[in-house]
Amino acid sequence: MSNGSNICHQTELHGLKKPRRGKVRDIYEYEDKVLLVATDRISAFDVVLPTPIPMKGAVLTQLSRFWFNMMHDLVPNHVISTNVDDFPEELQQFRDILNLRSTLAVKADMFPVECVARGYITGSGWKEYRENGSVCGISLPAGLQECDRLPEPIFTPATKAETGHDVNISHEEAAGIIGADNATGLKEITLKLYSRAVEYALSRGIIIADVKFEFGIYNGEIILCDELLTPDSSRFWPMADYQPGKSQPSFDKQYVRDYLEQIHFDKKPPGPELPPSVIEGTTQKYLEAYRLLTGTPLI
Repeated sequence: MSNGSNICHQTELHGLKKPRRGKVRDIYEYEDKVLLVATDRISAFDVVLPTPIPMKGAVLTQLSRFWFNMMHDLVPNHVISTNVDDFPEELQQFRDILNLRSTLAVKADMFPVECVARGYITGSGWKEYRENGSVCGISLPAGLQECDRLPEPIFTPATKAETGHDVNISHEEAAGIIGADNATGLKEITLKLYSRAVEYALSRGIIIADVKFEFGIYNGEIILCDELLTPDSSRFWPMADYQPGKSQPSFDKQYVRDYLEQIHFDKKPPGPELPPSVIEGTTQKYLEAYRLLTGTPLI
């Protein structure tokens, strides 16, 4: 774990308060800020696997940085810096761990809903559509195929789950949780962010089928937080291979999911170790997504 290109499964920054550990990130409280460290952990079917994916945390952090810079005129964000040189001196002693994979951020009061924009019918949205012709209370045209593009993007919020799957809710249910004004404001920002990202990604040969954003309040205004438009928070499909009516190849955990299905994993912890071919294939998918979207290789 000597630099950003090596494997980081779990961090221990001695002298700092023990972090909260999410599926992927270790989150440290630092003074009035937060330090988010994207490890190389990977989860599939809501199970964190024992085998890390080299470079994954660096891709998540650096791709988020790229998008935060592109979107800053639409909504402020939580980033103070992703460059360890800018961090307080006390944190620079952990440079070998933090390089490429860490974000020093302001501490926002987070909304307890996730903001999802969908431009294509897939995943849980496809399942719901097949059952009742709608997604999160939004009626959709009859006769859509799996992975069809929707007539226009839709806002489909979800409640955050500590474990297991997030639960899709309607706009009205979101308003009941965070207030009508906040729900309307977040919907507007979500669709603006998604529309800009979709247009840009198409120019790079990538379809963004859907995306999850997280927002908070800081100094009385809504800000964009967490990660942004990464293979973990979005579905990226290669445009050249797009063919509605079936599931699409994607720039994310596809190698991992396919392997787990192949060995009939019961989707309960503990997960199995991954073979080298799956690890390598997944790393390359993450790096390819970064290269295509930013125009430059990460390494």
